[in-house]
Amino acid sequence: MNESDFDQLAEDTMTAIEEAIDDCGVDIDYDSGGGILTLEFANRSQIIINRQTPLSQIWVAARSGGYHFDYDAQDQCWRLQGDGEELFSCLGRYCSEQAGETVNLGA
Repeated sequence: MNESDFDQLAEDTMTAIEEAIDDCGVDIDYDSGGGILTLEFANRSQIIINRQTPLSQIWVAARSGGYHFDYDAQDQCWRLQGDGEELFSCLGRYCSEQAGETVNLGA
């Protein structure tokens, strides 16, 4: 994947995450800028999502750890390095852990 394609995919993904947060029904604030999306929860904990252009990855930093996602062109989604779980599924779990309630971000 070239850098331009990655940038467009990453931007579309960040926008989709923002929309999913808006639609999930849980009080999660977010702020984006410079390729970084910060989710903030009522308990003041945060999840940081950013793009790593040189590696063509999306990185997520949550209380539970740091995670790297690669784009799966066949399935047209981002998958966790190692076990292959889909990004939105992982984010829903990370957000649920930090929000203290179920967060469903769909896909």
